[in-house]
Amino acid sequence: MILMILQIIGSIGVFLFGMKIMSDGLQRSAGQKLQSVLNFMTQNRFMGVLTGIFITSIIQSSSATTVMVVSFVNAGLLSLTQAISTIMGANIGTTVTTWIVSYFGFKVKISVLALPIVGIGLPFMFSKRKKYRDFGDFIIGFGILFIGLGMLRDSIPDITQYPQTQAFLATLSSNGIWSYFLYVIAGTILTMIIQSSSAMMTVTVAMAFKGWIDLPSAMALCLGENIGTTITAYIASFGTNVSARRAARAHTLFNVAGVIWMSFVFVYFKNLLTWITPWDFYNRANFPLDLALFHTLFNITNTILLIGFVPQFARIVERLVKPTSRDTDTSYRLQYISTPLQDTADMNIIEATKEIEKMAEIVEKMFDETIHVFDHPDKKMEEKIQKIKDTEALTDQMQEEITHYLQQCAKESLSDSNYSNLNFLMRIVHELENIADSNYNMSKAIHHKFEKKIQINAQALEDITRLVDLTKIFLDDIRSRMVKYVSSAELNKAKEQENVINELRRSVHKAARSRMQQGSDVRSELLFLDLVKYLEHIGDNCLNIMQALNQITE
Repeated sequence: MILMILQIIGSIGVFLFGMKIMSDGLQRSAGQKLQSVLNFMTQNRFMGVLTGIFITSIIQSSSATTVMVVSFVNAGLLSLTQAISTIMGANIGTTVTTWIVSYFGFKVKISVLALPIVGIGLPFMFSKRKKYRDFGDFIIGFGILFIGLGMLRDSIPDITQYPQTQAFLATLSSNGIWSYFLYVIAGTILTMIIQSSSAMMTVTVAMAFKGWIDLPSAMALCLGENIGTTITAYIASFGTNVSARRAARAHTLFNVAGVIWMSFVFVYFKNLLTWITPWDFYNRANFPLDLALFHTLFNITNTILLIGFVPQFARIVERLVKPTSRDTDTSYRLQYISTPLQDTADMNIIEATKEIEKMAEIVEKMFDETIHVFDHPDKKMEEKIQKIKDTEALTDQMQEEITHYLQQCAKESLSDSNYSNLNFLMRIVHELENIADSNYNMSKAIHHKFEKKIQINAQALEDITRLVDLTKIFLDDIRSRMVKYVSSAELNKAKEQENVINELRRSVHKAARSRMQQGSDVRSELLFLDLVKYLEHIGDNCLNIMQALNQITE
């Protein structure tokens, strides 16, 4: 018996290993396409459901999808209602795995398929191109998954070989509603331990196929697995902001609500399946298909019934999950979220780019506020300068957190394009922080001008205005292109802009020296030259960003 249990555990391990390799390889090879699909999340709840279905069907893991959704809510990229609808879709998308397991694992001689699939993927592993190697990982992972599935099926003996165990399990399954809840709880706990509903569903199908549990018990286990799979997102939400924690709790609430209503109609639902299936529903050989159909129809029905109540779900979790002192902390944090069974690094790159876009907007707004202070000095100067100083401190934190986040992404397996983009993204973050520093230095110079009542002559003011206008155009350009590929033609235009700023800097420097020789106020001219210097630095940083964007791989 102990050897049999170890064989089952080992088979589950091979199955999970194959699923991880397959999922990670597919995410890396198709990462860019998956990222473009995420744009649909922002439209409406129905598109959110379709997005959840599509992504989960591709990466074969509802846990990875929900962890990604929690990550996006944490970054402010998704609202709570958008996240809930996407999670609903993920529940439907994960049923694809059940169909693959049920049909290929129990209706087809799997040993005939597994090794040839590995053989097909092997040549890709020796390719010089990482994209092909990633695709090879996907193929080989698929084959290993089948090998694990075959081992699992063979490691569970027929129940007739253990009459005493058969009698005990029959007793457990003959207690009506109590048996139903017992199996729901068992499915929940076991899935929480394994952290993979796909693996537990595979075990459930295998046990039903070999006669260890009857079909209603297997269905109840399946329902419990729907609850247990929410543990991954729940764990991932630790340390995140209140919105992300609410998204994780909404996942649990949605799945629990489905099990509750199913408890009242379980017998009728099973009878409905008996009526619509074209095969012999009670033939044990067809139990895998029965469970796949039950799993699919349950999740589709649950989504149809509850999608109209997404706002209500959001209000419930808002009442259940209250903000903590961490949520009121104004310091900037970027939480790297992952799941132990699937690599979500390519998905997390999306969050990083969105944060860089946010940083670019903050920096441009900071520039506007600095120039506004220069143009409109008043008695509230101290408050305005303090606000600019606080923004500069925020950009320091953003640089540190985003760079650290990108370094964590680099430790994971990434698609070719995302891996090559990491260094350029880090460079962009560094340049944005330098722009923020120049803004703050300008604000200090402006504050000094106000305190010392230094007057800048009319020609110098005109020169400053021209430089500010050119710099503003440059900042607008990089902010609107963040984080997108910049063509060589656009880069050449940026170089021309920077040359114009440099030429203007040289001419105003010459004019300032001439004015000082003619007896102009030295303090005024030095202050003027400082402002010119900071504006030129911003122009240099903008050009550096454009050069980095030119290297970004689409």
